[in-house]
Amino acid sequence: MRWVEERAAHNGGWISRADLLGHTLEDGTSLPLIDYSRGSRNPQSMVATLAIVSATDGPYADRDSGDGLLHYAYRKGGSGGDNTKLRQAYERGLPLILLLKPEPNVYIPVHPVYVVADDGASASFTTALDESFLFMRDVAHPTEDQRRYAVRLAKQRLHQPYFRGQVIRAYATRCAICSLRHAELLEAAHIYPDSHPDGRAVTTNGLSLCTIHHRAYDANLLGISPDHRVAINQALLDEVDGPMLRHGLQDMHGRTIDLPQRPRDRPDRDGLAWRYERFVSAG
Repeated sequence: MRWVEERAAHNGGWISRADLLGHTLEDGTSLPLIDYSRGSRNPQSMVATLAIVSATDGPYADRDSGDGLLHYAYRKGGSGGDNTKLRQAYERGLPLILLLKPEPNVYIPVHPVYVVADDGASASFTTALDESFLFMRDVAHPTEDQRRYAVRLAKQRLHQPYFRGQVIRAYATRCAICSLRHAELLEAAHIYPDSHPDGRAVTTNGLSLCTIHHRAYDANLLGISPDHRVAINQALLDEVDGPMLRHGLQDMHGRTIDLPQRPRDRPDRDGLAWRYERFVSAG
């Protein structure tokens, strides 16, 4: 899990299928973290499942039902087959790596996750983002406090990483404003905030920005117009300070942002216009 975290951080929140297949232990032993054709990675040397894949376009009815839990359908073979080791993970309380698959050969890792229920009636396992759910009396019928906790946890550890990985990958792992390519310093900025009805965690509502430009954007010290031009707050333009202010912000004024290569990933113009109006009003 540490290796996955480090590799994903290097890329900006995502990891390739080739990296997962090529993983080796410290002694050089090969231990792929994904199966060549199955959704569950069940190494022969392990008693339980190591990783599971959840793809929106996959053949199974995996779903995030809005309750903060991921419901993971049985794999082929009914209650046996690939499901046997996943059941072992449940019975032993062992952590798993969840690999969200937004597109072919690209995965966004979330870990650790735990199998917290095995429902034969619906032919599915339920996974949670915290091992405390293993000790809940009835995961299928949580209290209101438990449900709120699960939803908040899912937003922090499932939806936000998914959003970040998608956005930074769409912008080719670079800041849209200054073109900085160090993934560790890049963040996914929302155009419409979470609190807005249109504040969805989708690529068109995001911008890949370095830390300083993200903070400036959120503070309305920096705006991006619907025609993709960067504008800096006038008071900030008039301020005299060191090279960080001059080169990091003032020199960005009037620059056109870098856009994702695929048109479907580019920022929503209506969203940019709505956000730019707030920047101008704050001026």
